[in-house]
Amino acid sequence: MTQTLTKPISFDEFVVWYPENADCKYELHNGKIVEMPLGTGAHSNITGFITGELHLEIRRLKSPYSIPGDCLLKPLEGDSGYQPDIIVLDKEQLSNEPRWQKESIITLGNSVQLVVEVVSTNWKNDYLIKLGHYESMGIPEYWIVDYLGLGGRRFIGYPKSPTISVYSMVDGEYEVRQFRNDDRVESLAFPELQLTAAQIFQA
Repeated sequence: MTQTLTKPISFDEFVVWYPENADCKYELHNGKIVEMPLGTGAHSNITGFITGELHLEIRRLKSPYSIPGDCLLKPLEGDSGYQPDIIVLDKEQLSNEPRWQKESIITLGNSVQLVVEVVSTNWKNDYLIKLGHYESMGIPEYWIVDYLGLGGRRFIGYPKSPTISVYSMVDGEYEVRQFRNDDRVESLAFPELQLTAAQIFQA
């Protein structure tokens, strides 16, 4: 059984604490360890579908990208560490990552091409906390895949509906475009990707 820590800890303490062969994933949110619940079947299917489509595109274009099985993303400020549902890394930049080879930790935004979070009931983490951290790291593209339309009205409008929000870096700030139904998802990292919001939601 994994020991739960109640006092705030640093990122490095979290890395030391993280149990080997854990049955679930953990993240560090502002010094607090958060157990990430297992995804539902729909959540897992959508995550797997997107990963597979991006793998195909990477192979087709022979892009110098990779999608790791496990990865811990450390924001610039504070004691937090995230495990995105999907992260696409630039293999040519990984030599600059001081903690990648031994710990699978990413600390530099330019090592990342794309982060994808598939929304669960804790949607505020994706729309509020992680969005700000990914932007401050300079991660060029961030997708929020809200297949149940759970996000707040200020994020996805009203009436709420399944929405993919693609945040792209423009002059140091994110600009958002949203895709629903048969809209083709437009991506800077994968500009030739032929994938609609409906295809993702139906996965």
